[in-house]
Amino acid sequence: MLIVTAGLPGAGKSTIAEVVGNRIGAPVVSVDPIESSILRAGINADEPTGLAAYLVAETIAEAVLAGGGSVIVDAVNAVEPARDQWVKLAARQKVAIKFLEVVCSDPELHRTRLASRGRRLAHLTEPTWHAVEQSLDEWETWSGATGAVPRITLDSVQPLGVNVEHALAFLAA
Repeated sequence: MLIVTAGLPGAGKSTIAEVVGNRIGAPVVSVDPIESSILRAGINADEPTGLAAYLVAETIAEAVLAGGGSVIVDAVNAVEPARDQWVKLAARQKVAIKFLEVVCSDPELHRTRLASRGRRLAHLTEPTWHAVEQSLDEWETWSGATGAVPRITLDSVQPLGVNVEHALAFLAA
């Protein structure tokens, strides 16, 4: 199965993905560390490093799926072309796909989490709250092929364990 996260920076996607991945024995391919590594290699930040990171994540995920494993892709996936990339991958590999959309319904909590996170991605600038607000303005509705994919929305104001159990039940269904 291909499991794909979606949500604003700092909403809690990576935390949920890591715990779910550990519980089901699936690797997590996270776009942000890949992009940080691309930048560390000396690629100019003015280049489409975000797109490159998504493409590298797709290549890694495809290799896992081709080997018969499940994989979780951890990325913002704010726009339809990004989400559609994963739908096409699942179709190529003839595997099921499900989206875990993570939101944080409490803006103050979201802002606090964003400000306090330390991911140790030296070459990737952490987004500011203003950047998150801009991302929200650019967030596209779920439509087309991705709108038809099974999706659960998890609110990270809920305890992590509750969200993990909801995600696991959704993935098992």
